[in-house]
Amino acid sequence: MAGRGPGDPASGPSDAVLPMSIEIRNESGVSVDEPALAALARYVLDEMRIHPLAELSILLVDSPTIADLNQRWMGEEGPTDVLAFPMDELRPPLPGADRTDRTGSAAGDAGPVTVLGDVVLCPEVAAEQAREAHRPVTDELEMLCTHGILHLLGFDHAEPRDHATMFGLQDQLLDSWRTARGPVKDAVGRDGPAGGGESG
Repeated sequence: MAGRGPGDPASGPSDAVLPMSIEIRNESGVSVDEPALAALARYVLDEMRIHPLAELSILLVDSPTIADLNQRWMGEEGPTDVLAFPMDELRPPLPGADRTDRTGSAAGDAGPVTVLGDVVLCPEVAAEQAREAHRPVTDELEMLCTHGILHLLGFDHAEPRDHATMFGLQDQLLDSWRTARGPVKDAVGRDGPAGGGESG
């Protein structure tokens, strides 16, 4: 798991004028419910109050590809579950700030687009971890996607205090997402190369 750079949360109900762009490309060879993953990502960004002009890319890859990325960018051997590659330097909102105080512009203003960066997930590694943890693969992918997004927003877990903050927020976001979404079946499986798509 990787990530760096601070995060600017921002987005409220009145910000629906220009929905954020979430692009998902599935190059993993594993069938994944991409619209559901995009909906989760949008939910997390909305809960974190990210500006509606924000753009996020989620890439699903196979084990050799993520192992190569892990070696090149993190200096670590072997496949990992999620990598995060932040783009723009963002700042968290001040306590009590409203949506006009965030990076970018006020709602409805065609200000600069904020590119959050890329979250790279490996469904193969997620499936293996889900089996070991005795939980659905869908839950594992949701956790990894949320984890990657939080890294893009500047959260990290190198220090104990940061670890507690990041994982506490991650659990809170996933709990509220699953409550709002309701139960779903575990829709992840291998059925040949799966096509990507864009949601947003």
